[in-house]
Order: sequence, then structure tokens, then C-alpha cells
Amino acid sequence: MRRALAGIALAVTSMVALSFLIPLALLVREQARDRVTTAAEQRASALSPVLALTTRRADVQQAVAELGSSDQLVVRLPDGGFVGTPHAPEGALDRAVRGRETLAVDTDDGWVYLQPVVLRGDRVAVVEAYVPAADLTRGVAASWGVMALLALGLVGGSVLVADRLGARVVRSSRGLKRASLALGSGDLDVRVEPDGPPELQEAGVAFNSMADRVVDLLAVERELVADLSHRLRTPLTALYLEADRMGATPSARRVTEAAGQLEGELDAIIAAARTPLAAAQLGGAAGTGKPCDVAEVVAMRLEFWSVLAGQQGRAYQRSLTPRPAPVAFPEDDLAAVVDALIGNVFRHTPQGTAFTVLVERQERYVFLTVDDAGPGVADPEAALTRGVSVGGSTGLGLDIVARAARAADGELTITRAPMGGARVRVSFVLAGVREGAQR
Repeated sequence: MRRALAGIALAVTSMVALSFLIPLALLVREQARDRVTTAAEQRASALSPVLALTTRRADVQQAVAELGSSDQLVVRLPDGGFVGTPHAPEGALDRAVRGRETLAVDTDDGWVYLQPVVLRGDRVAVVEAYVPAADLTRGVAASWGVMALLALGLVGGSVLVADRLGARVVRSSRGLKRASLALGSGDLDVRVEPDGPPELQEAGVAFNSMADRVVDLLAVERELVADLSHRLRTPLTALYLEADRMGATPSARRVTEAAGQLEGELDAIIAAARTPLAAAQLGGAAGTGKPCDVAEVVAMRLEFWSVLAGQQGRAYQRSLTPRPAPVAFPEDDLAAVVDALIGNVFRHTPQGTAFTVLVERQERYVFLTVDDAGPGVADPEAALTRGVSVGGSTGLGLDIVARAARAADGELTITRAPMGGARVRVSFVLAGVREGAQR
């Protein structure tokens, strides 16, 4: 912006300066010429009374010497002789004698003024005033130089002023940009000091108001999440009591384990919601959790889902890489990803539908794939849209998986599985590869 403002000031001031300098320069040149030619005409006119009285060569020479040099003031006597050295073209001189016309002629050497003087007896003498070419432009170059320096000073001053004004605007704009980027990256404490033109000051005030509003809304939202999570403890307690009434049976044990896991998740949600916003932003950055092994987490969660699969008659296969597959991702979050993928199979396919879970390691990535033999996903793009359900659910499961994949520098794809249903494939960057890229 500073460069643009300086360029505008340079262009405008240059045009204004040129619009004044060009006519002024021409006027200075004409004035210099008029000054010397007028003086020459006056000298020539001063000889006319002398010639009217006498045409003796000696008297005329004395008069010429008093008025100027014989090189610039010449007299053609009626008898054809000259006092001084003539510079006028012969044709112009004859015209002045015969036509008795006053002439001004430009020659290669300068400017010549011819003034005829009619004497008694119809005789004609001609006074010639000569001005060399150097005298016609004397002082013009110096005047033009002074005007050029003044124009350069004017242009330079305007560019400097525009640059200073632009620097103020740019400083304010950059401060607002830095604050916006900081707020977008999670720094909720960033504010700006309104500065610059009134419009940018108003923008700074509006930014501060927006940041305060964002902090207030986030705080209210987190409190709401904490309150809702806490309200879930009531039905959770009912599950514990129901499990106690069932006695020491395998079903009661599974209900108790599931209720305990749910209670742990609720505690984590409440703790996260009660964490100050700044700390939550720092602690929630992707890749800051302790690395975990994808194959181990998948095997652990499959043990949990295998019981329900057996009850619903779902045949499943698993293929887990024997090689270490660590990812810089919290174990609880990765378990939530696995539960979301397998849970979608149980929720959106009929009982008895088979599924397969694969964990593969390649050079840079770990791939987690869940295939099923169900009806598949008709619109994969809609299925990945947060809050949009294609099967009567909340529409958040696959979005959670997708955000987890992006946090681990991976991606989520939905295609058709070889079993006939949906294939959901998630990739994660290996922990060592990701740390090396960051360094």
C-alpha cells in the first residue's frame, strides 16, 4: 500500500509540475528573447535622429560607438557604404531600402532588426541591430535548471508525505491482520490498539468487540457442554443400579463396564469444558498427545465390539499389521475414531451383516480401513458433512473421524468395499515421520 500511495503521489505531482513547468519554461525563453530584441530595437531607433541630421561617416561612427559596438549596430549609408559589419541577408537589406519596411529576420547566427530612415532628397539609410544567438537564450538554461530543481523538490516532498501517510495506514492494517491471524489460530486474548485513519480505527474497535463476543460465546458454550454432560450422570446412575439388580452375570458385568467407560468419558468432557479457554487452546492442539499404536488400540476396541457382534450374528475379520504403527494422537481420541467407524456398521447395517477391520502400515502412513457388506453409502460427500445424516443419526460420527484424520495430517475417504457395502478408510501420518517434518 505504501508503494501504491507513493506511486500515486509521484504520478499526480509529476503531471501537475509538468503542466506548469512546460508553459513556464516557454514563457521564460520568450521573455529572454523579448528583452534583448527590445533593447536592440531601442538602440536602432536612437540612431534615427542622428541620421536625420548628418550622414557623414565619422559622425555616424561616433554615434554608433556611443550606442553600442559596431558589430551589433550597423548603418547602411545612402551611398551604399556601411558603418560596421552587416549581418542581415542581402535580400532583406534590399527590401528594407526599396520597400522602406521595418524588418526582423532570424538568421543562423542570431537575430537582425532592420529599420529604414528616409532622408532629404528621397535618400534611404538603414539601421541594422544585430543580436547573437547566444544572447537570445542567455539565462534561460539557468532558469530552467532552477525550475527543474523546484519541481524535483515538490515531487520528492509529495512522495515523502504520501509514504509517511501510507506507513501509518500500513502499520495499522498489519496490526489488524496479525491480530486476526492470532485470533484465528486460537489466541483469544489478542486485541488491537485502534490506530490510523478513522476507518481503520473503527475496524480495530469492531475487531476488539468481536473478539470479546467470541470469548463470551465460547465460555457460554463450554458451560452448556459441562452442564449437559453432568445431567447425563442421572441415567448413568440408573444403569449402575440396574446392573446391581441383575446380579453377578456376564450381562451385568458388560453393562457395568460400559457404564464405567461412559462415566470416564463424561468426566473427561466436564474437565475439558471447565478448563480455561487459553489452556484449552494450547492443550487441544493436534499432535500434542502421547503417541499410541493404531494396531493395539484397534485390537482393544474390537474386543469390546466382539461381544455385541456375537449377539447380532455378525461375522467379522481383522487384519492388523505386525509392525509398530505409532501415531502422534491421544489414545482416547483414536479409540473414539475406531468406535465411530465400527459403531456406524452396527447402526446402519442390518443384524448379521459382516464387516472387516484392517490396519496397514506403509512408508509414511498408517491406514485404518473398515469394510462392511451392507447397503453402502449412496452420497459420500453428504455423509462427510457435519450435522448431515444419511441414516437417521446425528451426522457427527464421520465428521469426528474426518477431523481426527486432518489433525494427524491424514484424510478420510468413503468408497465401495469389495464386500459390497461401504469402505471407510482413514490415514494417519506415522509419529516419527511427522516429528521429522516439523523439525
